[in-house]
Amino acid sequence: MTVGIERFRHIAVEGPIGAGKTTLAHLLATRLGAELMLEQPAENPFLDRFYDDMPGYAFQTQLFFLFQRERQVRGLAQASMFGQGLVSDFMFAKDAIFAKLTLSDEEYRLYSLMHAPIAAQLREPDLVIWLQARPETLLARLRRRGVAMEQQIGLDYLERLADAYVEHFASYAGAPVLAVDAEEFNPLARAGHVQELIDCLEGFTGRRGTLVPTSDESPG
Repeated sequence: MTVGIERFRHIAVEGPIGAGKTTLAHLLATRLGAELMLEQPAENPFLDRFYDDMPGYAFQTQLFFLFQRERQVRGLAQASMFGQGLVSDFMFAKDAIFAKLTLSDEEYRLYSLMHAPIAAQLREPDLVIWLQARPETLLARLRRRGVAMEQQIGLDYLERLADAYVEHFASYAGAPVLAVDAEEFNPLARAGHVQELIDCLEGFTGRRGTLVPTSDESPG
């Protein structure tokens, strides 16, 4: 990985649905010569039904993701991944964010009994990049990309999800967190934004930081 960033052996890109996590993870992994680990939502057999009936299918959907993400994160022990660094478009802690948002109180208590011992055994990332955008922006992006099951998602859900991320990171101490303004950050259209992020990471030594991209490079 790039000198100055190699101390971040696992960089996790996080944020609400529509924030641009997967796009940025792909770009960073390519630029840094790192392994790429992506969420696999298509493998969840309950996800379509969850978006149609959230209360009815939240628990099944969440349990599938819990154990799927556990398998993925446990794989970080493989030496081949850590040899060249790793970029993921999720962190294991996100599972509890969604569970708290979507499950009933009784379901969440049961979920927590399963989640806590798993989380205690898993490694935190070395750095979290938290993409932030207004719920209205997230909704517009979901509508543009046109994934069928995502069209059921409404503004109210995105508002609650964005708030849940704010609440989570207000007390999160597992890894340094760099918050990125995803309203302005456009790494696909402006290559300069990717370089700004890499430059920021090279000098990032604290626990919390913020990046508001300033590049006015023309799209390319």
